[in-house]
Amino acid sequence: MTPSLYLGATGFALIAVCYGFARFAFGLFLPQIDADLSLSSTLSGLISGGAFLGYCIAIVLSAYLTERIGARFVAIGAALVAAVGMAGIAVAPSASWLAAAVMLAGSSTGLVSPPMAAAVAVVVRPERQSATNAVINAGTGAGVVFSGPVALMMGDQWRLAFAGFAAAAVGLALVAAFSIPGGTTRARKSADGGGSFTGVLWRLIFATFLMGFASTAIWSFGGLLITTRLNWSSAGAGLLWIAIGAAGIAGAGAGTLIARFGIDRVHRFFLTVMAVGVLLVGIDGTTAALTLCGGVFFGAAYIMLTGVYLVWGVLALPDRPATGLMIGFLTIAIGQTAGAPIFGLLMDWLTVNYAVVIFACLALTAGLARARNAEL
Repeated sequence: MTPSLYLGATGFALIAVCYGFARFAFGLFLPQIDADLSLSSTLSGLISGGAFLGYCIAIVLSAYLTERIGARFVAIGAALVAAVGMAGIAVAPSASWLAAAVMLAGSSTGLVSPPMAAAVAVVVRPERQSATNAVINAGTGAGVVFSGPVALMMGDQWRLAFAGFAAAAVGLALVAAFSIPGGTTRARKSADGGGSFTGVLWRLIFATFLMGFASTAIWSFGGLLITTRLNWSSAGAGLLWIAIGAAGIAGAGAGTLIARFGIDRVHRFFLTVMAVGVLLVGIDGTTAALTLCGGVFFGAAYIMLTGVYLVWGVLALPDRPATGLMIGFLTIAIGQTAGAPIFGLLMDWLTVNYAVVIFACLALTAGLARARNAEL
């Protein structure tokens, strides 16, 4: 296996563990965890808010450290933070301990992406970098898919499941030590003069904020929507999540599609696919088949779009790839934080249909932003 393939495989696995296990698996096990530790609504809200804050701090810190100490140590740190957080979940004796462990584990998602972008910029040939970054980014879908069956198989044994997840993260930290280069600090050669916010970066921020904002219709309210429309149980929600995660693996093709059709065409097309997915899941009169199709559309589009924004940010700041990635991903998270309460308000003030249609339209609006000089 060549160094670039080895790096791609390691990055894919790291993203899968940090996102699929350390961040998203908690929601799948929440009913069993709640039954054992009796989480209050206040504490659940604290966990959600703290997870967002931890992500924002972690991704900014990760970009900063990657440019100064190199990708290897930051990537190892991300895996170890995920491991410690998930081990903390596995042994949590109380709700407050659990909250701290969940927030620590979730912060690994902010740490892991910037060092991988910096490593790809050093190890992979320029013509293959966009494709490699997209493959690594698609690890999110694989992690979500794998965590779903684990949750179904383990049942009430959530502590054992998180102990296994933590062990996997420790193993990946060891792999990262040998597969990720340490000499990536050269990527900050334009750090003093190449980090200004040009038009292409402002357009990236506009697009990522709206995409993140619109995505909360599914990420935050998907379970509620299918319960309202189809009267599905939590098992149905798990099935929808597996469909979303499985389709998300298609996001590995983002780099190839961008190379063939350009960022702007791929961007607009998958924003349209996302909008259709939101409508199929949430619109009045949907069916079980349409809902699962909507989940597939949404999952493929979401991961594909994050791949687009990853490539867009790296091309906008080629000498600072970790920072270019950080700007787009941070803004997605900010958009998601703003979008969730607005969607809830629209459901209360108007109707579910209006909220779903408005958020689908916002996804389409993000397509007004063009990459232009970031184009391949």
